[in-house]
Parts: sequence; structure tokens; C-alpha cells
Amino acid sequence: MGLSGFIVVSNFAVLFKHIIQFYLYMKKIILLSAFVLLMLSIYAQDTIHSENKYQNTAERLLATEGKLLIGGYGEVHYNQPLRSATRNNGSLDVHRIVMFLGYNFNKRTQFITELEFEHVNQVAVEQAFIQYKMNQFLNLKAGLFLIPMGIINENHEPVTFFGVERPLIDKTIMPSTWSEIGAGFNGNILGASLKYQAYIVNGVNSFDNQGELDGKNGLRNGRQEGGEMFVSSPDYTGKVEYYGIRGLNVGLSGFFGKTESSKFNGIDRHDQSALAAADSSVVGISMVGLDARYGKNGLQLRGQLYYVGISNSNQYNVLTARNNQLNDLGKSMLGYYVEAGYNVLHFSKNTENELMPFIRLESYNTHHTVAANISKNKAYDVNVITTGINYKLAKGVVIKADVQFSKPQSDHVYSKTFNAGFGLMF
Repeated sequence: MGLSGFIVVSNFAVLFKHIIQFYLYMKKIILLSAFVLLMLSIYAQDTIHSENKYQNTAERLLATEGKLLIGGYGEVHYNQPLRSATRNNGSLDVHRIVMFLGYNFNKRTQFITELEFEHVNQVAVEQAFIQYKMNQFLNLKAGLFLIPMGIINENHEPVTFFGVERPLIDKTIMPSTWSEIGAGFNGNILGASLKYQAYIVNGVNSFDNQGELDGKNGLRNGRQEGGEMFVSSPDYTGKVEYYGIRGLNVGLSGFFGKTESSKFNGIDRHDQSALAAADSSVVGISMVGLDARYGKNGLQLRGQLYYVGISNSNQYNVLTARNNQLNDLGKSMLGYYVEAGYNVLHFSKNTENELMPFIRLESYNTHHTVAANISKNKAYDVNVITTGINYKLAKGVVIKADVQFSKPQSDHVYSKTFNAGFGLMF
């Protein structure tokens, strides 16, 4: 066998190894999903087999006929800290204006891109992918797209969630809005009321000349956001959603793999010291999410749970120490919320408006467990209560106001913030 043949065989072996890893990770999700679905089938009395009613803008455009497709959303916020002892300025912000453009090349091949303008002067490409319909149940997807974790990361248009700001666990535990470049499959099995996604993707950056992850921000600062990304190891993500009980949607999602590090670039494969340092610059991520949404008449209930296991945090914290002080990335993170809202205009048949008081109870801890070389920081263990009202002027336009009470375990009193704003989606 010549050198070129050896290289081809070697590369094929590496690809085969990643495919096996992908299968093993997805097997965990499938087994958990099967258990959830079994329990649902036992208690289900009123079942349906129809399209999932929850669609984000990209999914809605993918289901739209015609050549050129246009959609978008936006939101404007006012945030005012409320403190009795001090006076504080509020903040006003055109938080984001987002445009979706899509194109149907034919009945099978589609393209979707999401262009986002944040805080007026920041521009980003949040999604840019092609989707090819292989058959009625199977689609091939490739490009830059949202990681299918939880509710908010894929359904973050302002008319789809309660309150002015998104739930805090979707900032601190699951770093939304989180997009990666990758490829894989998705589909909808109508007969089983199942929607599924499975992808090989790039991951968060843990080291680029310095450590990017810590206890305060979790994984958030490691998002590469689609621009000049680097990859040292592929990751795997997927989600299964069941919607066979009227009004109920249950999702189980996962993200597994290692972070990316610039330390692997250009090092000698025989330099054991450099390889050891590079290995210390990455952490393993095992993220599992469980979410549920239920709606009946005017009542809406939602809940979400994230657990993130982080391996190698001990060595990572030592390597990324600054000013002779260890980094404080935790060994695991945990976050969850439950919320309820009720449309008091539900019984009125003469209006499409909705007046929805709501309350959300939320808790997150980026130091759920820590390695032996650091101590838990109580400031990272936070309870939050958010209560307010959503008023929908039309199907795609909402005005919002709420008060948010937040208290880390390191404090004795809740801090309070008043939020108001409006959002739209089309």
C-alpha cells in the first residue's frame, strides 16, 4: 500500500470512529426518549397525530411554498433596576432586529439564512444552512444552524415566550443563542407524533490564547458564532420531541463531546509535553435537556431542565489560571424553571388579542459540583422569580412588562428589576 492509500485508510478510520461515537451518544438520547414516550403512552387518553404546532421562523419558512421567502422578528427593551437606597439609570435598547431570507430551489432543496442586528451596531449571521428533503420523513441539513437544545434556543422569537427577557438559564447554563456549523438529519414521523434531529457539529471554544470558560459565565463565552471558527474535535447533538397528546409537547435533547482549543494547532504529534498541555485546554461536555409545554383553553404551562457534566475541569482550571489564581469552571451545572400563564381574554370570541398574566420560578447553579481544587461560589447559585403580563395586539405583535426578583445564595435579599418592551414576529 502506498502513502496515499495509507492516508485514505487512516482518514476513513478516523471518520468511522466519529460515526461510532455519534451512534453511541445518540443511543443514550434514544433510550431516554423511549422511556419518556412509554410513560406518556401509559397516561395518554386524548391523542392526536398532526403537525407539531410549535414552529420557529426558520421552520415556518421551510414549510412555505414559493421561491423567495421572507420573515423576521425584533424586540425593544427597557430595563430599570429598583433599589431603595440608590438611584439608578434605566437602559433602553433596540435589542435585536432579525431578518430571515430563504429560497426554494425546487421542491426538495431549500436555503435559509438568519441575519441579526443587535444593539443597533452589532451584526451577525445566526443561521445559514441548506436542507434537502430525501423523503417524507427524512431531511438532510448542513451549514450553520441552531443547536437543538431545550425550548428557547430554537424558539426565541419574542412572541413565543413570557416576559421581556429570555429565561436566565438559557443564558447561563445553555448559552443561547447557540449556533454551530455541522451536518445531519431531521424529520417528522407523523404516525408516531415524533419530531427528531441528529447532527455532527463543531463545539464551543475553551481556549484561544487564553481560557474562555469560567464559573460565572459557564460555556457562554466559548460560542464561536459562525465566523472563522476552528475545530479540534467534532461534537454530537440531537433532540426528540413527542406531541401525540393534545396540547402537550415534550422534548429530550443532548449535546456531547469535547470543546475546541487552538493549542492543538501545529503541535508536534511526538511532543508529549505540548500534547498534555493541549489536552488540559479542553473539557468534555455532556449536556442533557428536558422540556415540556402544555396548553389548554387559555392556560399555558412550560418547564425546562438542563444538566451539564464537565470533565477535566480540574486540569483546565490549573492551565487557565490568571494572576496566580485558579480558574473556577465548575464540574457540573444545573438549571431549571417552571412557568404558568393564563389568557384572561380566552372566553371572548370577538378578539384575537391575548392578555396573559404569568409567573416564572427559576433556579440555576454553575457550581452545582466543583473539582477538589476549588470551592463552590454561592454567588453562582441563583433563584429568580419573574412575574408580569404579555399583551398581544395581534398574532405577531406583543407588548410586555414584568418585575424580576433575583437572589444568589451569597445575598440575603432579592434585587429587583422592572422590564418593559415590545416584540414582533412575521
